[in-house]
This record gives sequence, C-alpha cells and structure tokens, in this order.
Amino acid sequence: MFNRVLYVCLLSLSLYSAASSLSCGWMDHKFRQHSQESLELLDTMANYLVEVENTVAFPDELYNQASTASAEDKLRFTVQILEETAALFEEEDDSSASWEENTVENFVNVVTQQVDGLRSCIGSHGHNKNRKLHMYFKRLSRHVLKKMGHSAEAWELIRREIRAHMMRAHQMVSSLLN
Repeated sequence: MFNRVLYVCLLSLSLYSAASSLSCGWMDHKFRQHSQESLELLDTMANYLVEVENTVAFPDELYNQASTASAEDKLRFTVQILEETAALFEEEDDSSASWEENTVENFVNVVTQQVDGLRSCIGSHGHNKNRKLHMYFKRLSRHVLKKMGHSAEAWELIRREIRAHMMRAHQMVSSLLN
C-alpha cells in the first residue's frame, strides 16, 4: 500500500514538473517541423515581380527586450506573434493577393498549430499581450493593407514582414532548445 501511495506521489510530481517545464515534448519534436513548414508556405506565396517599400518599422526593440526575458515570456511573445500573424492572414479573403487559397489556409493552420503547441508548453498562466507588438500588427493592417487596398503589393510587403517575424520567432524558440 505504501508503495502505491509513493508511486502516485512520484508520478504526480513528475507530471507536474513536466507540465511546468518549458522543455516540453512538443517543442522538442514539432516546433522546428512546423516552423519550417510555415516558412516554406510563405516562400510559395512570394511574388517577386512586385517591388514594395516598407512604411512600418520592424519592432527590433521588442525582440531585443523579449530575448532577455524568461523562457516562458519568450514563448508568450512568440505565441502573440503567431496569433497576430494568423489574424492578419485571415484578412486575405477579399484581397488581390495572387496566392492560392489553400496555401493561405494551410499557412494559417500551421501557425495555429504552433500557437496551440507552444501554449501547451507554457500552461494556462496569465497571458498579457504586449501592447506595442499588438499595435505594430494593427499598423500593418491599417497602414499597409487597408491604405494600399489589399493589393498584391501590400500583401507582398506583409508576406516579407511576416517571414522576418517567423525567422526571428524561430531563433528565439530555438535558443530554448538545447
């Protein structure tokens, strides 16, 4: 009887430790796969015939701050980037982008899977959104997509920006995997 109680206690403790640890199985086994797939889908959407100039500054300062944060906060920051990205690409329905609809759907699905996977690694603790990061994505939506009429040029600029975000997010999460 004592052995059973001890076994249950040890099992509970190990499950709690595994759940609270940021070295979760999803990050170890699926993150890189999903990250690579999302980058490949973005590359598939490229429109190299379009020349565009970015009018919204990339939030390097926010990435610099996140890079010195705790592992859990790095994952929260990455989750927010992925959530904002999915929301932005869900605006694509009525646009002039030359992308195949299933490519965009696949991209949003992969990004959503990344969000779900990373969330499973950080648990259900409070999720405070980074207001500055949210406002940056709002500017992409308002100052690029809407002002440029959801044109092919606007979407190519968005695609390039998001690709840069995906690369930075990949580097940030990969730094946690050893």
